[in-house]
Amino acid sequence: MIAKINIHTTLQNGITKLGNCYFSPPFKVMNITEDKKANHLNLMLMNSSPGILDEDAFEIKIEVVENGSLQLHSQSYQRLFTMTKGAVQEMEIKCNANSSFTYLPHPSVPHKDSIFKAKNKIYLSNNCKLIWGEIITCGRTLKDEVFTFSKYHNSTEIFLNHRLIIKENIVMHPSFINPSKMGQLEGYTHQASIIIIDETIDTDFFTNVVNDYLQQQIEISFGVSTTHTNGIIIRILGYKGEPLFNYLNHIAQLTKTIKTPIYAT
Repeated sequence: MIAKINIHTTLQNGITKLGNCYFSPPFKVMNITEDKKANHLNLMLMNSSPGILDEDAFEIKIEVVENGSLQLHSQSYQRLFTMTKGAVQEMEIKCNANSSFTYLPHPSVPHKDSIFKAKNKIYLSNNCKLIWGEIITCGRTLKDEVFTFSKYHNSTEIFLNHRLIIKENIVMHPSFINPSKMGQLEGYTHQASIIIIDETIDTDFFTNVVNDYLQQQIEISFGVSTTHTNGIIIRILGYKGEPLFNYLNHIAQLTKTIKTPIYAT
């Protein structure tokens, strides 16, 4: 199935609103914003399909208005069903000046013999804030499907004023490289990552806050790195999708609640 989503936001009296919006089956876009007076729009991407099927091709384009704030939510875990040819998904995000975009989707669950390729391009302007996450699982462990998928490939490119600043390229091909071996996941079954770009945070201070938080969690390994722009990249290895999903959301919330020494009042 070929499906497209196109979302544009507008600003009305300082409040981010849903502007032009187009979607085709199996997708729907729902406004789940609770505080209608806050300058923050929450949209949920809903899918009537049980998951991503063979030969699916999805195209998602989103533009956040200048001074706008948008968080895109997923409906549930993204299941990648058994395939012979594979499925593709392309996302393009454009953030105008002083805007904010957050996307922390539920974990992806690749079924046996699934083939999936995702390509994400994110274009930031001056003073933009980005929170971008991803979680990939080993598959359906209750059905003894542990790394039995064929291939999973997710690439993300982030541009600031059209200059490439970050490129993530996650490729998992279990039949060629055992994900459990040294230098790969090393016994862990789930991997989460989050990229935060925010010119208003003290990255060294925030890195310490994240380190302190994650060190309190159990059955995970993690690493936190700063970027050459004002941002951080966090990668977490674990055994269950739900805790990793919660960790990413908690870290995202910390960007709103933690006042760094530079910007504290």
